[in-house]
Amino acid sequence: MKKRDFHEKAAGARPKERVDLRPDGPGLGRILVTGGAGFIGANLVRFLLKHGNQVTVLDSLASGRREYLDGLPVEFIHGDILDWTTVQRAVAGKHGVVHLAAQTGVPGSLQDPRKDCEINVLGTLLLLEACRAEKDQAADEANGWHRHIPRFVFASSNAPLGRQAPPATEDKAPLPISPYGASKLAGEAYCLAYHGSWGLGTVVLRFGNVYGPFSDHKGSVVAKFLKDISAGNKIVVDGDGQQTRDLIYVGDLCRAILLALESEVSGEVFQVATGIETTIRKLAALVKETIRSDTAVTHGPARQADIRKNYSEIKKIRRILAWEPEVDLRRGLRMTLEWFEEWRDTQAQWPRAASVAAET
Repeated sequence: MKKRDFHEKAAGARPKERVDLRPDGPGLGRILVTGGAGFIGANLVRFLLKHGNQVTVLDSLASGRREYLDGLPVEFIHGDILDWTTVQRAVAGKHGVVHLAAQTGVPGSLQDPRKDCEINVLGTLLLLEACRAEKDQAADEANGWHRHIPRFVFASSNAPLGRQAPPATEDKAPLPISPYGASKLAGEAYCLAYHGSWGLGTVVLRFGNVYGPFSDHKGSVVAKFLKDISAGNKIVVDGDGQQTRDLIYVGDLCRAILLALESEVSGEVFQVATGIETTIRKLAALVKETIRSDTAVTHGPARQADIRKNYSEIKKIRRILAWEPEVDLRRGLRMTLEWFEEWRDTQAQWPRAASVAAET
């Protein structure tokens, strides 16, 4: 398979379908995606391009991969969200900003809480300040028509809710149990404050557990299980496997992000998930079923400061943004596994792990 064909195919289609990256609509305009060379970013960039947008990516490549964007018509800025000059340049003239760049996950925040805070709190603050500067400059120009005021979509999670009993909802008081949850809570608060104080069009999206293509460098649970199989033909479950997650396919998430960008709703928080609670033990069984393998399932130690039960209620996003998850877990796992197999073949990094179950 040619590299161009492969990347187009991974942009959110069913297996065996080709995705045409030519725009199918006028689009919102010029969009900045921070962390656009990462897992969610690589999928979102393709989705935004397909919907007629011009895309700029700001990524330090600390964890993202430049090759995820090979062949795509994007402006790429190799830089850090903690560098004010770089952030100002990246935000200038944009219609929207999707802030995905972050220190992601609990383990990293436990190892270095100060770094977690700097990236997730100060980095978010600098981007919001750059958006506010755009708004101020627009107000100084004739009737404000010559400059765009970017909408700002912030990627969060259920980590800020921490000790709250599931399901996660937008109206529960945050009770974080990890530095990661605390830093994401601060980012949410700044988004709401910049809307309340300066009228910026900010929207907070609390992602469920996202899985899908372009995640082979990630430690998230689906990617971890697929890499476990490739490395040793076994799945290693953290703890007893009875912990639960709300697993959402990345293509569904990209639709929610675009709706948030296009909406006039601001100063709001939305849960973006499926509303379905899945145990990690069941997920391991579904992965085995997907690859049609006799892979062994073993158990390791439970992760420190890990949320035991985690799933969301999604009534608010259904009502206000008219968003609905469309990809069920079995289908999403098949598409994800197919991408992993093809990516490994094209990169010649790993042998094929198993045959992919056919799309039915």
